[in-house]
Amino acid sequence: MTSFNWKKEAELQWDSRAQFWNERSVGMWDNGSRKDIVPFIEKHMEKGSRVYDIGCGDGYGTYKLHKLGLDVVGMDLSGEMISLAKERIADEEISFIQGDVMDLPFEDNSCDGIMSINVLEWTETPAHAVKQLRRVLKKGGMLCVGILGPTAGPRAHSYPRVYGEKAIANTMMPWEFQKLALENNFTYVDGFGVYRDGVKPQNYEGLPDDLKQALTFSWIFMLKKEGE
Repeated sequence: MTSFNWKKEAELQWDSRAQFWNERSVGMWDNGSRKDIVPFIEKHMEKGSRVYDIGCGDGYGTYKLHKLGLDVVGMDLSGEMISLAKERIADEEISFIQGDVMDLPFEDNSCDGIMSINVLEWTETPAHAVKQLRRVLKKGGMLCVGILGPTAGPRAHSYPRVYGEKAIANTMMPWEFQKLALENNFTYVDGFGVYRDGVKPQNYEGLPDDLKQALTFSWIFMLKKEGE
């Protein structure tokens, strides 16, 4: 490729995957790799909190947050995803908007919490995206981020980069995101690993977090915004 617009290419690719995602999202959130995320958020975010679901996909995770009693807005880069979300959740009091995590369409300090699952590893400059998340989050607000681990199948989408080709997946790993979050004045509050079927508890119990993360399909972080 001689020219590459990351945002445009990402939007096109996620639009093309929207139906595929829509067919699988309920299973992922209810019984699959994302089943423990909403209960995890329930432990750390109070009912009535204003929460942004950044990278909401077809909105099923957003819907589950709404059912917890959170005041939630879903946002995704893909217009097709947002259309599916609006169709699925038409009767619920949830707003869905199209937007880019690199330039969030929200006011500063305007939410109490953010959920952003497997989003930052699909951005051109994760550090800039983290600054945007921090900007819209209130002081003391909670940020729940999921980052794909090295064993995740979607990591294959970054492979063309070894040939110098462009791709919409970056190579940031969970331990790199954790360092990035700390450098941007977030405190690590809690976290857990999501592992593939072949990984057993005895394979990672007792290991430090960075080695646990090295075995994960994804790592789910709960972070607190410190300072202004």
